[in-house]
Amino acid sequence: MKQTELQTRASMLEQKIAALPAGSIGTKTINGKTYFYHRWTENKKRHEKYLPAQEVETMRTQIEQRKLLEKELKELKKQLPTPRMRNHSVFSANVRTGAILRSFSANVRNFRKRECFQELHDFVYGEPQDRIFILYGLRRTGKTTLIRQIFAEMSDAELAQAAFIQISSKDTLARVNRELKALESQGMKYVFLDEVTLMEDFIEGAASFSDVFTACGMKIVLSGTDSLGFLFAEDEQLYDRCILLHTTFIPYREFESVLGIHSIDEYIRYGGTMSLGGIHYNEHSIFSSKESTDEYIDTAIARNIQHSLRCYQYEGHFRHLKELYDKNELTSAINRVVEDINHRFTLEVLTRDFKSHNLGISASNLRRDRQNPTDILDRIDLPTVIQNLRDLLETRNKAEQTVVISQVHADEIKEYLHLLDLTQEVDILHLPDVSTKSARTLIAQPGLRYAQADALIRSLLLDDTFSALSLSERTAVQERILNEIKGRMLEDIILLETKLANPEKQVFILQFPVGEFDMVIFDPAAASCRIYEIKHSAEAVPFQYRHLIDRDKCALTEHRFGQITGRYVLYRGPEQVIENVQYINIEHYLLNIVNS
Repeated sequence: MKQTELQTRASMLEQKIAALPAGSIGTKTINGKTYFYHRWTENKKRHEKYLPAQEVETMRTQIEQRKLLEKELKELKKQLPTPRMRNHSVFSANVRTGAILRSFSANVRNFRKRECFQELHDFVYGEPQDRIFILYGLRRTGKTTLIRQIFAEMSDAELAQAAFIQISSKDTLARVNRELKALESQGMKYVFLDEVTLMEDFIEGAASFSDVFTACGMKIVLSGTDSLGFLFAEDEQLYDRCILLHTTFIPYREFESVLGIHSIDEYIRYGGTMSLGGIHYNEHSIFSSKESTDEYIDTAIARNIQHSLRCYQYEGHFRHLKELYDKNELTSAINRVVEDINHRFTLEVLTRDFKSHNLGISASNLRRDRQNPTDILDRIDLPTVIQNLRDLLETRNKAEQTVVISQVHADEIKEYLHLLDLTQEVDILHLPDVSTKSARTLIAQPGLRYAQADALIRSLLLDDTFSALSLSERTAVQERILNEIKGRMLEDIILLETKLANPEKQVFILQFPVGEFDMVIFDPAAASCRIYEIKHSAEAVPFQYRHLIDRDKCALTEHRFGQITGRYVLYRGPEQVIENVQYINIEHYLLNIVNS
């Protein structure tokens, strides 16, 4: 076999090996039940990860296949000459190239890949184009992992042409350009720059990446957490010269397929980052405590926005937020707005529950749709609870503020939260009064919302209102309220994912003088619609679909939005049909939501 054929075969084997898991499969017996674990060693450290029983045989086959390929590659490399070493002395300490990238990517080799990985892969290995690739999103959403997974799939020959530059706040565009020129002279083809928005002059000079280096055939990938900075650069310096890939939104199907956690309740509690949160990995979740959640909001969101505004147009785009920035109040204000959104969400949940008591709906009917029925809340002074919630909405004493957060400030901060893909609005329409319209704010990271709502409820239970209740009664109150919160969050998750999956359809909440449809999907092209109720319950009862079969509500809906082609209840139980209403399991719905 010729040398070129040997190298081609070696590269192919390396790519196949990179895609297969290393290590072995072990077991543990706990309380008489056997659990399987994938075990492997990296950098002289042993790692272990829980392995679902249904994946054991597939994993075992892949491990054996990897061993056979590694044996073949070892024999093949004996026939290849030792590759010529590159001169790395021209690079600074923050540039990694060649074989170093193999160890850099080692511990993500067995990680499952996000859906957006393919788009990055296609850019790296596709035809050259005079564009750069921008990978951006909030912290802990998998940006650097995606890059390392690209390195893990590269052959030795490809790694020899690849470089990873770790940017720091001390770097400048001039310094990075010198690094890129040195890399170009060394024949580097693939260059990845991480945390590029830390450079103070990035936004104003980003065009050099596409104007100079991509024109010479170099594939350049930029990544960073200051999402707003990339959007500013794309609007001006990189207009029509970049491909944007945002990682912030992580749908339920990726939470399940990538992290291996099969539970909508775990997604409610921990969803929103690629941290290993959930059944087996709670201790590593960013949203497992209020303290870590607040720190995430401060660093990943508030400081993200402030840093981008400070670096854009030489601090000329702060708009009304300039006065908050000048008085060092901006990050605090952003934190307050995010927390206020989630506190008001909690208030709405309890307000809605309070109203349902006053609408004459019996407690027995209410309890039919609860997972853990209890009558303890019937003894609670709900108006007092609601007032306590209002008192806790503010995160900072107004007396300590040097600048009051006006509505204009709040509105501009919310605009930036939307640009970060952290928030989305879903319309609330009304019938028969079509002139009335409002909106509900949805949060793309459910774990963030749940953590703040949970902390608020726990603080309320310390109030004197609950002093007469025993510990078990307070616990029951907490569980009941948190179940209400999970139910409302479930609605928001369904609405958000359905809206994003159906950009050419209208997804909204439809309210009537009494009652509502939790979700309507209106297809203007087909002049038809589907109506939904969304329940956190695992039980099916007629009370859940009473609005879906209400003749007056359905007549008003069809007059406005065309023929109703389906009536659905999304819940946590098995699929079934009751009175022509289709019950669909929520997790199944979210796993198959693409273009509903």
